[in-house]
Formats: sequence, structure tokens, C-alpha cells
Amino acid sequence: MKFNIVHDVQSVYRKLVDAISRPGELASLQRECLLVKGENYLSDHQSVLLLALTMLDQEVTFKVLSEKEEIISKVIYQLTNAKPAQLEQADYIFVLHDAEAGALEQAIHMAKEGTLYNPHLSASIIAETKSVSSGEEFLLKGPGIPESIVIATDLPRGWAKKRAAKNKEYPLGIDLFLIDADQQLLAIPRTAQMTEKQVMI
Repeated sequence: MKFNIVHDVQSVYRKLVDAISRPGELASLQRECLLVKGENYLSDHQSVLLLALTMLDQEVTFKVLSEKEEIISKVIYQLTNAKPAQLEQADYIFVLHDAEAGALEQAIHMAKEGTLYNPHLSASIIAETKSVSSGEEFLLKGPGIPESIVIATDLPRGWAKKRAAKNKEYPLGIDLFLIDADQQLLAIPRTAQMTEKQVMI
């Protein structure tokens, strides 16, 4: 089958909505990634491309943190008409797996958090990681979560504290989307309260 920019982007959109409506539950983009891979766009970052096609248009801005920032930004611009911007001004921030150490923490710290009158003028961060099913564990609570749910990610330590600081004055804050090497998507919206899971001995 061939990638259909209308049908398959709609499929990704539905999965994205489900993921953010049910924080902590994984959504698979494997099928859509296999299709878009055949188009030879961003061969190492199919999930990022799919999310860019779904989230971005000519009305928004974005920033890519990656060793290949220039070429990836060019592809995203050509396909979405969204404009590249500085980190602190971007509506969407993509932190790829080859970004410098500490890039995610920097992105969270510098990202727009919106205002009390316009909380929607905040940034969304999309970050690549190896796994969203193993690693450091956290408890999520909040809207869309029955009682609580455990999530895990192998992201380097430090990002969770930065996120907590950024989201301390709700409705200000950022929404975070993690995508792993198996094209599994995990959404952590600003409404979700996240604490490190305590290990019982």
C-alpha cells in the first residue's frame, strides 16, 4: 500500500486524540510509519514526520533539536508550510534522539507556557526516545486516567523535574509527546500529575 496523506494523517490524528485523552496509554503508529517510509521522507524519523504532518500547518511555528536540524526543518517546512522559529518562540518543538545531551530539559525550560488569558499559546514538545515501556517509572494521575497509571521511559533523569516546574501554575504549561523506536506514542498533557514511582523493598 502507498501512503495517503489524507487518510493516513487522519488515522494518526485519531490516535493522537486518543493518546492525549487517555494519558499513559500507548498508541501505535507502526502501520502509518511503514507506509510513509516508502516515500523516503526522514527515513530515521517516520513518527516525527507523521506527527508534524498531523499537527503543523502554515499558521504555526516549529523548532527541531537535532544534529540534522537544517535538513529536517527544510523537509517539515516543505510538507507543512509551518515556519521554523527560535526555541522560545516555537509552537512545536521536536527533540530528536541525536540531539545534544540535555536538549529535552532545555526545550522544556525555554518552551512557551502560554498566559492566563491565552493558555493555548503554549508549546507542545515531541521527543524521541528508545522506549516508552521500560526504564524509570512514574505514576500519572488526572483527567482521563482512572485512579492512576504507571508509565515508563528511558529518558535521562532530569526531564521530569523540569516538566513539573514548567507546569506548576495550571493552565500554564506544556504538553509532552514521547515517541519510541517501536513507533509507540505516549502523551503526557499538562493536566496530568506525574510523580516518580516509589520502589517497595
